[in-house]
Amino acid sequence: MRPINLEEPVLAQYKWYQIAQWPVFMMPFRPFFLLASVWSIIAIIVWAMVLSGHFQWQATFPATLWHAHEMIFAFTSAIAVGFLLTAAQTWTSIPTLSGAKLMALVLIWAATRIIFVMQPQYLPAVILGQLAFWLASIGCLSNMLIGAKSKKNYLFIAILTALCVFNLLFLVLSSQGQFASARTFSQLAVLGFMLLIGIVGGRVIPFFTARGLTLAHQVHTPRLDKALLVFSVLGMCGFALSQLFNVALNPGYLIVLGATIHLLRSGLWFDLNIRHVPLLWSLHLGYLLAAIGLLFCGLSFFLPVINFTDALHLITLGGIGLTILAMIARVSLGHTGRALNVSHAMSVAFMLLACGAAIRAFLPYFIGPPLAWLCSAVLWAAAFILFSISYFSVLTQKRVDGRRG
Repeated sequence: MRPINLEEPVLAQYKWYQIAQWPVFMMPFRPFFLLASVWSIIAIIVWAMVLSGHFQWQATFPATLWHAHEMIFAFTSAIAVGFLLTAAQTWTSIPTLSGAKLMALVLIWAATRIIFVMQPQYLPAVILGQLAFWLASIGCLSNMLIGAKSKKNYLFIAILTALCVFNLLFLVLSSQGQFASARTFSQLAVLGFMLLIGIVGGRVIPFFTARGLTLAHQVHTPRLDKALLVFSVLGMCGFALSQLFNVALNPGYLIVLGATIHLLRSGLWFDLNIRHVPLLWSLHLGYLLAAIGLLFCGLSFFLPVINFTDALHLITLGGIGLTILAMIARVSLGHTGRALNVSHAMSVAFMLLACGAAIRAFLPYFIGPPLAWLCSAVLWAAAFILFSISYFSVLTQKRVDGRRG
């Protein structure tokens, strides 16, 4: 295992074909955070145009499935891969994917997006593209973690593998016209990302809070962390059995229990002073919205007044979306040697995304679904436009300290 020389400088001048020297391909977070954010803007605008009747959907499968796929398996997955491949270098001291190999992975991901939006009926090509993206990502992460015997992080390999399986089954079932089953796998993926957020959040939120507020002690919740893992996996299994195989069990109990553990951790991590630090209050709020959304998902199995899909969107927009936006804003600054301070524009972006989540989850009951969906789509696009503009130079230019990364 070769240790990383963190002091290795970036060449002052290099040829255009020396891809390893391009700042944007020096670390996985750079291209994936930027391109995934831009793609989420394009995808949500296409979705809004379909909803408003300004774009005629031509594919044989529902536009709702395309929307679900691109926001869950394209956007969120790319962010997760970019984050994990970057974090794995810190965990293992093994160099992560960079240069031409990273560019190739990004091109596979981008080409698949273009095919799916331009020719959505070409599902076999999309399946191959997604499979190549997942296998390369999981292979790279596994090589780093197993090579360094980083056993406490092996769980991330299992989670990415499960998401890969969900993605492929979603696409295969869509190609066969089994749309209800395909939708179930997109919902399972949301629950899978909730587990991922729970694990990563359990590590970074109390740590970031203690560092950001200069607290003497960091909050630790090891028993709750273990319980969350167990009940999250059981909840996903119960949901799959009930929805895919019509097993007579109610997964609501396990989902509510998992949500309660999320809420307990959120309360233990909370400190009133986070309100002064946008990178903290946004992260805490995102995690809280994810927990509330999961709670409502569980309660929907007992209370018909609660719509499962609306509750799920509180997770996707408010929980996953806001947590991602807060995390990529912080990670991008920290890994490029910049101070951990965001602009007023990013504070506005955080608030826009939180408002969009609330509108999507609750306003369909009052103003009707189509208008609520459109409003939330506009707010999502606005939030990620602000991020893309604010962070374009951060993600495409050299570290401010002259080091690689």
